Amino acid sequence: MTIRDIMTTEVKLVHPDTNIAEAASVMKDFDVGALPVVDGGEPMGMLTDRDIAIRIVAEGKDPKQVSVRDALSDGLTYAYDDQSLEEAAKLMEDHQLRRLAILDRDKNLVGMVSMGDVATRADTQKAGEVTQEVSKPEK
Repeated sequence: MTIRDIMTTEVKLVHPDTNIAEAASVMKDFDVGALPVVDGGEPMGMLTDRDIAIRIVAEGKDPKQVSVRDALSDGLTYAYDDQSLEEAAKLMEDHQLRRLAILDRDKNLVGMVSMGDVATRADTQKAGEVTQEVSKPEK
């Protein structure tokens, strides 16, 4: 089974210059906890609800005055859509990711895979392994 077989293809994106309040509103409207950050078609990172809580709210910053660029997680861990589910699961385990960006071979963002996708579409043992590894305290 390839990642393409289980990924979510309707992904909401956010530009790095968007303010945090707008990004949080998109998260609320689409019931998601992470938004890929894309600039000029190039994926550059991921903004999570945790990033907003830790880097903006806990620091007392005004979400209308801070851009996504200032809060997003550095770097982007991703898999290609033609890789196996096992490879995606290993990346999620190794990097303790609950969500994984999926790119095509031209490095265009084409989807996302979440722990929920793995849990509902993979075999029970693999889903359990991913959940256990991702949920461990930070390495």
